Amino acid sequence: MTEDCQPSAINCVEQPHQVALILLAHVLQKPKTWVLAHPDTHLNPDQKAHLEQLISRLQQGEPLPYLTGQQAFYGLDFAVSPAVLIPRPETELLVEEALSWLEAHPDATHVLDVGTGSGCIAVTLATRKPWLTITATDLSPEALNIAKQNAETHQVSAQIAFEQADLVPSGDHNFDLVCANLPYIPSAKLEQVNTLGFEPTLALDGGPDGLSLIRRLLDQLPPKLNSPALVLLETEATLGADTLALAKTVFPKANVHLLQDLAGLDRLVRIEIS
Repeated sequence: MTEDCQPSAINCVEQPHQVALILLAHVLQKPKTWVLAHPDTHLNPDQKAHLEQLISRLQQGEPLPYLTGQQAFYGLDFAVSPAVLIPRPETELLVEEALSWLEAHPDATHVLDVGTGSGCIAVTLATRKPWLTITATDLSPEALNIAKQNAETHQVSAQIAFEQADLVPSGDHNFDLVCANLPYIPSAKLEQVNTLGFEPTLALDGGPDGLSLIRRLLDQLPPKLNSPALVLLETEATLGADTLALAKTVFPKANVHLLQDLAGLDRLVRIEIS
């Protein structure tokens, strides 16, 4: 985005044609394929005003998914709002690892999704594995409302119990699989996040070293796991080695690995208990 952008000029954003198509489809309440097939469609005054408002918000830095209220993740569409973190493609690595392990462990049925946010991990796993029983926790009641909405949209509400909790839920349930995409940005790095001010800080701030919540979760997990079990922790690219070391300290007998995302960056710590 350049400094000389005008409020109505969509060519001041990255991938302007794709963004324009997405916004037009949203304003017209039509699929993108319909918009492409009807290039002569004219906007009425209300639609034109709505589009110009969206473009203005986009140029002020507001993420596109918040403008449309939707974000694609692992082939599914999820409702999003400023109450939740926008699902990232990098998190699909966590889902792929979870699904692969579940395929190899068909008796594993109890899953914990910690810090569920939009519910993208829990809902995706539920749609792929309808026999799973999933507990999804979040500290934010607003986030849980969005996650519940997404579960209803994808018809998996019966599989997922949503609970407001600070990491691990109350009760005596044990889990076969734990997935956690917790806040992991070190507090001093928050200003470098280009969505700061739009995405909830609660979902970004990982404390002074970026590991505050991950450290607390690891301390809480040992008595909550079945055997065998798998724990998947997404982490910040520069914190891979530190997250790995924490995991090995808490689970010295587990098979612990650090995995990279498609960009070759440290992204996921995998803890397998046999």
